Amino acid sequence: MTQHVESVNSSVVPAVLPRTADSAAGPLAPGTHTITIDHKGTAVAQRYHVAGAGGPVCVALSGGPGIGWEYLRMPLLERAFTVVYVEPVGTGESGRLPDPRDYTLPTYTHFLNGVIGHLAQPSVTLLGHSYGGFVAQQYTLEHPEHLASLVLYDTSPVTGEEFWADAVANMERFARRHVAEHPEVATYVEALTAPLGRLDDDGATECLRTTMPAYVVDYWGREDEFGPARGSLRMYAEPSLGEGPAFDVREQLSGITAPTLVLVGAEDFICGPRWARMLHEGIPGARLAVLDGTGHLAHVERPAEFTEAVAGFLLEHTVPRGPGH
Repeated sequence: MTQHVESVNSSVVPAVLPRTADSAAGPLAPGTHTITIDHKGTAVAQRYHVAGAGGPVCVALSGGPGIGWEYLRMPLLERAFTVVYVEPVGTGESGRLPDPRDYTLPTYTHFLNGVIGHLAQPSVTLLGHSYGGFVAQQYTLEHPEHLASLVLYDTSPVTGEEFWADAVANMERFARRHVAEHPEVATYVEALTAPLGRLDDDGATECLRTTMPAYVVDYWGREDEFGPARGSLRMYAEPSLGEGPAFDVREQLSGITAPTLVLVGAEDFICGPRWARMLHEGIPGARLAVLDGTGHLAHVERPAEFTEAVAGFLLEHTVPRGPGH
């Protein structure tokens, strides 16, 4: 099955979504939807946003935990698919949990299951970016019956000490390369390792915006493009207070049966090719795509190439939308 995906440059601006979707038109009507999901006896608001109105359904999970969903808008992909962006609990106008220690992988997986159940589709594609990829892996292992296909985008099957030591070392190298021309990068390691849960939302956002140039290739050479994106990033501090073990599903990857694309930026400092290869080698039949000239945000840096890789894969492994949607 093939479908043309229009190639355009990175100046494409996502369409503004309706503030409130027409609920009478169903759970996949374009715009913002709010549902309620029970969490340990408390009703919590869960928002999601629908863009695009054609093709199969792709549910997109943003990173963090605690980063606002908006940075993940993929306007070219929205031309070929109906993309459902989940606004994680603890961020934006989704609800807050009574106990901040509950911002854990099982919690996010539970809320994702509520959203997917509400969509009432035979199956969906999951696209998980960074921490959203952790959630996508866990959900796929727990609910394989709901998945048509899986895209693991700049993510890893494991965190813990080795993962973070690698990220810090990569950030240190980035700072050494650029500090002569951009002295502010001397603060990047401190910002990366800051205990965000001790900050307020503005403080957490400042840490994220400070380090954003390390997440792309050639930030200063393309600052006219990347500067507005940097200024729009938003991070919420409370999800950093979640308590739970380090993520590690390496021994479970062989149990993922959904067709899987592992997509990674060749120069991603935090979830780079080392971790992508672990996913590719561990998931039966997985396809690996390494995008040259990109860091952690290929959909912003090289949107046409990103869309070609994702859409080409998804169109091989999707099912039609359900009736009435």
